Amino acid sequence: MSLTSNRTTNEQARAQFPALASGFAFFENAGGSQVPAQVLERMRDLMLRGYVQTGAGYPASDIVDQTVAESKLFANVLMNGGDTGLTAIGPSTTDLLYRLRNSLAHTIKPGDEIVIGVTNHESNIGPWLRLKSAGAVIKWWGVDQETGKYSYDDLSGLLTENTKIVAVAHTSNLLGDILDVKRVTAMAHAIGAIVVVDGVAFAPHEAVDVQAFGADFYVLSLYKVYGPHIALLFGTHEAWSNVKGPNHFFIKEGDLPWKFELGCQPYEALAGLLGVGDYLSLVAGNPSPTHDRKTVEAAYEVFRDLERPVQERIVEYLLSKPQIRLVGPRTSDKAKRHPTVSFLHRERHSDQLVLQVNSDKLGIRFGHMYAARLCEALGAPLDTGFVRISAVHYNTVDEADKLIGALEAAI
Repeated sequence: MSLTSNRTTNEQARAQFPALASGFAFFENAGGSQVPAQVLERMRDLMLRGYVQTGAGYPASDIVDQTVAESKLFANVLMNGGDTGLTAIGPSTTDLLYRLRNSLAHTIKPGDEIVIGVTNHESNIGPWLRLKSAGAVIKWWGVDQETGKYSYDDLSGLLTENTKIVAVAHTSNLLGDILDVKRVTAMAHAIGAIVVVDGVAFAPHEAVDVQAFGADFYVLSLYKVYGPHIALLFGTHEAWSNVKGPNHFFIKEGDLPWKFELGCQPYEALAGLLGVGDYLSLVAGNPSPTHDRKTVEAAYEVFRDLERPVQERIVEYLLSKPQIRLVGPRTSDKAKRHPTVSFLHRERHSDQLVLQVNSDKLGIRFGHMYAARLCEALGAPLDTGFVRISAVHYNTVDEADKLIGALEAAI
């Protein structure tokens, strides 16, 4: 793949996604991205060659064994875990975080405190609230009611020697912000707490680097990063050492992440994870699939370059409209936000506006996006919530202009 210009790269990247050939403009990518041919081919190939169980010792089973092993290695490369920790695989972020909560409950005693960011998706809120049954005290890291902006000073004021867990979103799936996870982690570690980061809305746009972030646990959903419907949970070796895994009694506690991964893995989805690696390799310009960290970072640099003009066009348009209340960073600067953009019209309900826009082969969304507590904090009605536009690297400026035209008519 030539990387000589953004336009050429965008066209070639789009050509890998069969769904984009329809001409429909997908601007609801924060709810799930489209899937490139490399993912489909990997999944189809595994199922055609022998869809069997691991560990049986015959050729078809050996292929599945190899797929599982390679996918686990690549999952850790995608996280940049290196030798600092392990990455578990499960059906969804929500499932993995509830499983993590159950596995850490034994570490919580009455009076222990859990700090939860209001900007979280409910998947990183609900599990920790249930620790109230163990006597945990819940503290909320809130936001400005008008803008959704949060203060690190406010977070500092919530942390005490009793704080055990800090649960935050790297990027809110409504605000499109970019949390300084490294700063939050340093603050939490200074008082002996662990940090659990939801990176679902961050990972489609920037390369995850758990070693740089320093978080104890970091989770993402692969179906929002151009892959099948599975999720990845990285944990440091030290963080995993406190986990009481729920898998069968004959699996030893230290046999991680297997002890944490319930049931058989969806082997075709693990093959699809390798297909994500193939796609990233193609975007990075490699002549053959290369699943190393350098390739991941190179591909994401291309993603960021491709997203920039689309993000600028959409955000600047919305900022120009006095009847629009944009939440999250009021800037199109890629260093300060991602192209997940939510707003309220000061007179029209979100559902009315979205349904009008969607009638023109465009896909945007209204609702609370499972960030219901953030919607409440921002004064938005839960039934209709916000209008959300979420772009990724395969969206184009032409699509953005078409969207703006439809929004102009609706607004």
